[in-house]
Amino acid sequence: GVILLYSLFIRNTQKIAFLFDSIENDDYTFRFIGEGDKYDKLLNNSLNRIKRVLENTRNDIIEHEKYYEHILNNVETGIVIADSTGNIYQTNQAALKLLGMSVFTHVQQLKNIDKELINIFKQTQNGDKRQISFCNERGTVTLSMRTSEVVIRQNRRLIIALNDINNELDERETESWIRLIRILTHEIMNAITPITSLSESLLTIYREKNDNIYKGLEAIHTTGIGLISFVESYRELTRIPLPRQAVFEVQQFLTRMIRLSSPEMHTPIINLSVQPADLLLYADENLISQVVLNLIKNALHASQNGEAILIKAYNNDEGEVIIEICDNGCGIPDEIAPHIFIPFFTTKESGSGIGLSIARQIMRLHGGSISLIRNTPSFHTVFRLIFD
Repeated sequence: GVILLYSLFIRNTQKIAFLFDSIENDDYTFRFIGEGDKYDKLLNNSLNRIKRVLENTRNDIIEHEKYYEHILNNVETGIVIADSTGNIYQTNQAALKLLGMSVFTHVQQLKNIDKELINIFKQTQNGDKRQISFCNERGTVTLSMRTSEVVIRQNRRLIIALNDINNELDERETESWIRLIRILTHEIMNAITPITSLSESLLTIYREKNDNIYKGLEAIHTTGIGLISFVESYRELTRIPLPRQAVFEVQQFLTRMIRLSSPEMHTPIINLSVQPADLLLYADENLISQVVLNLIKNALHASQNGEAILIKAYNNDEGEVIIEICDNGCGIPDEIAPHIFIPFFTTKESGSGIGLSIARQIMRLHGGSISLIRNTPSFHTVFRLIFD
């Protein structure tokens, strides 16, 4: 009897040990067969019930993790969960996109973007709020960074939230310029229009009476007309209509833009690459044509020595449509590059300084962006249009 009890104890202990070993290995494929006497059946059924409870709990946890991961990957805020040593435990898709990375497991990977980011991520603490900027293939990126802390099983974790504030900054800057331009053009037009009108009337009176007075009035009138025309050109920045978007073929569109911008045979060669060939864009074709024509003309102007120009259009990994105008012309100096999208800024003798400002405003109205990328491996200057 003792031997029977001992063997029964050993057998049942082995079953329980097997149950725990399987659970530790995340293996729930086993099942105890309900055979033997009623006590064996009771034990086997009880072990199977324990297995089912634990399996259901595990499945619930997995489902909840998938649910929360899905939510996390569908928010626009980038989330990075790290520790104080630089290990990255989790990131969502928004964070990877903002940082321009496909995988992020340690802060040392940030050295490929900007070495200063490594120190920023390592030194950030609970409650920190700051603004960070760096350059990547999308141009200059400005992010707001907020850090909070959570303790899980006595392990300290930092939750870093990243938000792209480029568009917000661009929008505020553009709106400020538009308000200023409206005020200036209104005041200038109010002052110049009566002078121009009066000088025109006086011209008819002094046409044959006094040659010196007539010439002076003519100079005043001509200057006034020129100033009115000058002011009207800046009003364009405040009169951009809302986009009337429709789908059109990028290949045909860019081919037409090339024909319009380079009618003469001696202009630099413009090569076109569209991948896929049937690439489509949902935008206001008339407004985007203003942007592309201006960029092509700028590239032609920079390529005075006949350097070939390349126009590329493609889909990036996020499914966005990208159009790039690339040239190897004279390039844009360091001291000028930060100012090129500011209204009134120009390096051309006859330039108005609003072409790129209008381009940025049009792209913003489309929910996209325009950026300058300099000194790439293949080109001195690349203007990139991104359509979200």
